Parts: sequence; C-alpha cells; structure tokens
Amino acid sequence: MKNIFLIGMPSSGKTTLGKRLARELHYHFTDTDRVIQREEGLTVAQLFEKFGEDHFRELEARVLRTIKPGANLVVATGGGMPIYHDNMAYIKATGVSVFLDVPPEFIWERMLLHAEQHPNEQAERPLFRANDTELLTNLRLKYQSRLPIYQQADIIISGNATEQDVLNRLGDWL
Repeated sequence: MKNIFLIGMPSSGKTTLGKRLARELHYHFTDTDRVIQREEGLTVAQLFEKFGEDHFRELEARVLRTIKPGANLVVATGGGMPIYHDNMAYIKATGVSVFLDVPPEFIWERMLLHAEQHPNEQAERPLFRANDTELLTNLRLKYQSRLPIYQQADIIISGNATEQDVLNRLGDWL
C-alpha cells in the first residue's frame, strides 16, 4: 500500500486527521516535525532559533528521505516541507499527496484559540506566532507563496474535511 502524505499550512489539521486516517486504514502514523524534535532533542522553534531555517529545512529533507515507498504510513509533514529541496517531487514519487486546503482565516482562528487554551506552551511554529499583530497577513502571504507547490498534490481537500471525505477520495489511489 502507498504512503499517504498530508501537506498544507501549519494548523490545517494534518496531525489530527493523519492519526484518524492511520487508525481507519490500519497504517502507522508519523509526524515529521515530531521525528525531527526527537532526533535533535530540540523543538522546531529552538532549531530555528539556534541553527536557522535553512538548517531545519535540510533536516526535513533528510527525514523525508528515510520514508520508503510502501511503508503503510500516514505522514503529517511540516507546513514548509513540500516547498524545499524537491521534497514535493519525493513525496509524489513515494506515495499519495493530500493537500488540506484550509483558508488562512481559519488557520489564524485555530492558532489564536490554541494560544488561548495553552498560554504556557512555547510557540511551536517559529514562522507564525499567535501574539504577532501581523499574523493573519503573514499567513495569507505564506499561503499564497506556497499554494503553487501545494496544488501539485494528488488530492486536494478543501476546508474542514472529515476522515471519511479523505478516505473516499483516497480510494482510487491506494
């Protein structure tokens, strides 16, 4: 069976939906950001701060290339992963790519709600901080710049899809 790669902006629901899909399909679930954090012993935000974005993007590419075709994985990728190092080409060559196309306004609301519900949690998203007065503008700009890559996905799911919506669309690909 093919791996399933969930791509999209931060807070688009890749991890939440990915876990549900993995259970339903009897696949394993992995989140590339969590793999990097475990291997490096630092959060994504700490990696950005200490080593910079370029280093983090290299770590993403390395972790992605450890995922072999046919591993029966549902993979939640980092929001920027498909954009760098020909990662989208690797994703498409080794599995089915699913773009969770969530409007920046919804993402913004999710980020603010998360920050409100978890005030003591260190920001996990170094490019998007909930206390940034320009957060919505930054989300819109990043979304627009990433959209041409995201839209190369095999399947595009708009809005807040359920796992059943995704399963229905995946049927022909698996």
